[in-house]
Amino acid sequence: MNGTLAKDLAPDGLKDACRALLAGGGRMQMAYAWFPNPASGPELRYLASSGARRPFTLWRVRLANGEAVPSLAGVSPLLGWYEREMTDLAGVRFAGHPEPYRLVLHEGAEPEAPPLRPSRAPQRTLVAQPAERWIPPVESSQVQLLPFGPVRADVFESGQFLFHYIGERILHYQPRLFFKHRGMEKRFESVAPVLGVILAERVSGVGSVAHALAFAQALEAAAGCEVPRRARWLRVIAAELERIYNHLHYLGHLCHTTTLKVGEAEGKLLEERAKQLNALVSGSRFLRGVVGLGGVRRDLNLEGAADALNSLRAELERYEALLERTHSHLDRLITTGPLPRQTAFDQGATGPVERASGLDRDLRRDHPYAAYDELQPVVPLREEGDAYARARVRIDELHASFGLLAHALRELPSGPLAVPLEPGAGGEGLGWTETPRGSLYYAVHLDERGRLARVKIKSPSFSNWRVFPHTMHDTNMMDYLINEASFGSTIAGCDR
Repeated sequence: MNGTLAKDLAPDGLKDACRALLAGGGRMQMAYAWFPNPASGPELRYLASSGARRPFTLWRVRLANGEAVPSLAGVSPLLGWYEREMTDLAGVRFAGHPEPYRLVLHEGAEPEAPPLRPSRAPQRTLVAQPAERWIPPVESSQVQLLPFGPVRADVFESGQFLFHYIGERILHYQPRLFFKHRGMEKRFESVAPVLGVILAERVSGVGSVAHALAFAQALEAAAGCEVPRRARWLRVIAAELERIYNHLHYLGHLCHTTTLKVGEAEGKLLEERAKQLNALVSGSRFLRGVVGLGGVRRDLNLEGAADALNSLRAELERYEALLERTHSHLDRLITTGPLPRQTAFDQGATGPVERASGLDRDLRRDHPYAAYDELQPVVPLREEGDAYARARVRIDELHASFGLLAHALRELPSGPLAVPLEPGAGGEGLGWTETPRGSLYYAVHLDERGRLARVKIKSPSFSNWRVFPHTMHDTNMMDYLINEASFGSTIAGCDR
C-alpha cells in the first residue's frame, strides 16, 4: 500500500511490535479487518505513524476462520474501539480485551452473519430485540443514575449518555453511540470507483471535501496517478474553505452552550457568510462536487473570492476580540474538561483536540498531500488541554486558513484540472486528509473487476469520541454540554 512500510506479522508478534513502535516515538492510527478471499479467514491491517515525513507502518495479520488474536488495547488503548468494532462487524475475536462489550451493534442485535463479511448482502435488514445494556455496578445508595438521550432537545444527533453522579459531581460517564449507524463502509462494496467519490462526500455532511479528497487520493495512489498542479492547489482551496465554515460554526455553537446568545448569533452569521461564499465559488454551500478522481471535476469561480475572504477575516477579528472580552463566556471554558497530554496520546485524540493538549501533529504538514508541500500551513498549539485551549486552537487555525488561502489565490497556477484514472484490478491504496476535526484515513481495496472490494474509513470523530469520556470524570453536570461542544465532534462522523 502506498506510503507505507508493510510487514506481515503473526498474531503472537503483535504486542512486541506495538511496544517497539511506542518506544520509538510512534503511534497507532487505526486497525481494520477485510476478507481478501471470501472463503478464508480475515486479514487484519494495523496502521501506525512513525513520525513526520516518515512512511506509515502497515502490519498485515492473516487469521484462520475463528482464530483469536491478542488484544492490543492494553498496550495502545486507542485500539480498544477498533478491536470492538471488528468484533461486532467482522466477527474477529480478541483475547484479553479490557472492555469486551458491544460497541457498534447494541445488545439484542444478532445478525445471522457479521455485517462486513462478504457473504452478507449490503441491503440486508438487521433484526434486533430489546435487551438490557451493560452498566457498571454501583454500590452506594447516594449515587444517582441519569440516562440522557438518545433523543435530545434541539437538533442534536442521536446518542445516549449515562451519568453516575452525586449532587453535581460526575463520578462516571459512559457514552452509547451508533444508534443510527449507516453501514457506509459496507455500502462501498462492489461500487465503481467514480461513484465512490459521491458516497465519500456523504459520509459526513460537514466534511464533504475532506472525505472525497482522502478517498480520491487512495484511488490515485492505487493507480499511480499524478494529479495536475492546478488541481492540487484547487483541492487545498476547497479544503481550507471547508475548515473555515466548520470552525465558525464551532465558535457559534460553543457560545450557545455558555448561553452567550449574541455570540452564538454572530458566529453562525459568519458561518452563513462563509457558506454563501462556498456556493459562489463551487455551486455548493458544502463544496460538494468539487473533488474528482484524478483532480477536480470543474474549475472554481474565484472572482472576488479574495475580497470576500478579507471582509470575512476582518469580521472574525472583531468577533474574536468581543469573545476575549466576555468574561462570562471565558469563565465557563477555562479549566473545563482538561485533557492531559499523555491521555490525549494514549487514547487517540486528533486534530484541534490533541493540539490543544500539546501534541504537535497535523497531516497537512507532517505527511503533505494535495499542494500542502507548497502551501505549508501554520499549525497552532496550546498546552492547557481545556475547553478554552480547544477553542483557541480553532480560532488560530481560522487565521492560518485565511493566510493560506490568500497565498493560494494570489499564486494559483494555470494548467489542466484532471487526468484520466483507471484503477487496476486488485489494487489498494491509502489516502489521508487533515479535516477540521482531525486526521481522516481511507484504505481502499479493489477487486479483480476494478470495483471497490473494501473501504475502511478512520474518521476523526470516531477517535475523539473515544477520548471524550476521559475529560468527564470528576467534573460537574452544568459543564457537560460546554465540554462536549468544545470537542466539536459529530456523531454522524462516528456512526459512519
